[in-house]
Amino acid sequence: MIGDAVGRPGRRAVQKFLPGLCHDYELSLVIANGENCAGGIGITSDTAKELFDCGVNVITTGNHVWAKKEIIPYLDGELPILRPLNFPPGAPGRGFLEVKGALIVNLIGRVFIGGFDCPFRAIDCLLSEIKADSKVIIVDFHAEATSEKVAMGKYLDGRVSAVLGTHTHVGTVDAYILPKGTAYVTDVGMVGPVDSVIGVDTESAIRSFLTGMPHRFFVGEGTVVFDAVLVDVDEATGKAVSIQRIQRRGDDEG
Repeated sequence: MIGDAVGRPGRRAVQKFLPGLCHDYELSLVIANGENCAGGIGITSDTAKELFDCGVNVITTGNHVWAKKEIIPYLDGELPILRPLNFPPGAPGRGFLEVKGALIVNLIGRVFIGGFDCPFRAIDCLLSEIKADSKVIIVDFHAEATSEKVAMGKYLDGRVSAVLGTHTHVGTVDAYILPKGTAYVTDVGMVGPVDSVIGVDTESAIRSFLTGMPHRFFVGEGTVVFDAVLVDVDEATGKAVSIQRIQRRGDDEG
């Protein structure tokens, strides 16, 4: 699972590091959160294709999925792009998808992020409806509050293979296996410029905090960080065997 990819630097970092990781770890499934991969906010079919072309199998999103309106027609098409499951009924797209024998689910939190439907009830409903042979289930929980993410991990412990947090762009140190066999991390982190404020140009971000006025944000530049977690799952039981952080750094070559 690759953390939120931010703009062109994030896409280039995925292109730079993912093929080698696929080879070194013999990865069978790659998920990336791509809701910020187009200019730092939103996603387009072209930016999604860049991620798919270098080895990503499924793209998850979050609260910024609608920022680039052109993606909306593709969300109901063949591209393996998810929007959060607990968006209101009638929203375009889908919140889960089976790929390579694994069920990938995208949820969004409600605390400090928006008035969405309850993610706990949404995942309960899905788990009650899916086939019993869906053993490997990976959840991207796109949420702001640490408490909400931790609660979701414990709520789903033993019922899914992994609960992997995204959205804050700051990787956390709590990657571990919960008591009943679910891999958990509060936030995978970010794929984007190190010299930035969660991917945004530092000067423009600070100016916004100092003035309280709206500013146009730009994606940062320079050295990039590639944050991800590697989860090993027993396909027979759906239980996680291990979870470990992967981080790479390198110059943005663009």
